[in-house]
Amino acid sequence: MAKLDLSTALAALRSEAVIAYPTESVFGLGCDPDCDSAIQSILDLKQRPAHKGLILIAANIEQLQNYADFSSLTALQLEKIENTWPGPFTWVVPVQKTLSKLVSGDFDSVAVRVSDHPVVQQLCTEFAKPIISTSANLSGLEACTDAEQVKAMFVDNPLLAHTVEAAVSGLDNPSQIHHAITGERLR
Repeated sequence: MAKLDLSTALAALRSEAVIAYPTESVFGLGCDPDCDSAIQSILDLKQRPAHKGLILIAANIEQLQNYADFSSLTALQLEKIENTWPGPFTWVVPVQKTLSKLVSGDFDSVAVRVSDHPVVQQLCTEFAKPIISTSANLSGLEACTDAEQVKAMFVDNPLLAHTVEAAVSGLDNPSQIHHAITGERLR
């Protein structure tokens, strides 16, 4: 995929707004993970309770270091994670104590993923950090799989600043979620 002009999406992220963007299987809603007001906008947009927590998506593992405590994992646990990235594998890892509870919810862990989707790679590289990643849908409804569905679901909602016009990678199912310490598959 050729490099897209993501300047509008990046401007929205930098101005603490919410964007919609394609991932491996569905569209995601994202924002700056260091901005509680933007995170709250995502929760309000989705009508999702904060206690559930959210996923962070990144271009590389280094971008996640300030959010997830990889140092508390064994070398084998970390190797398992690194062997699945970049790709559609989300890992639940211990959280850095500075992470907003709006991201981690009621947990002492955070779900993180290094995506291989070119739009996510470009967004996170140019934004120079991870972004929030939660499915683009109202809680309880099917996740949107294209930009038109996003626009229809959130029609005229001022909380959604921009939708990236690009395709999902085409995977049929959302990313797998595994617990980094126990190895248990959660989804």
